[in-house]
Amino acid sequence: MSEERTNNLEITEEVLKTKILIIRGQQVMLDSDLAEIYGYTTKAFNQQVRNNLGKFDDDFRFQLTWDVICTPAG
Repeated sequence: MSEERTNNLEITEEVLKTKILIIRGQQVMLDSDLAEIYGYTTKAFNQQVRNNLGKFDDDFRFQLTWDVICTPAG
């Protein structure tokens, strides 16, 4: 998988703070930002997650859809 690694980003507290979003009161990070931090392409990062689903809690990952985005928070 080394061919799919990208240049590593210098990880600082400030860099991480800019990557954290608040969606409906929850702190989240986009897969593209996590991939950048870990030095992978987004595609390779998501493949690693799919290959290791048992290592993640169910609430660790989710996929936004237009239905979720457009539905008012209740």
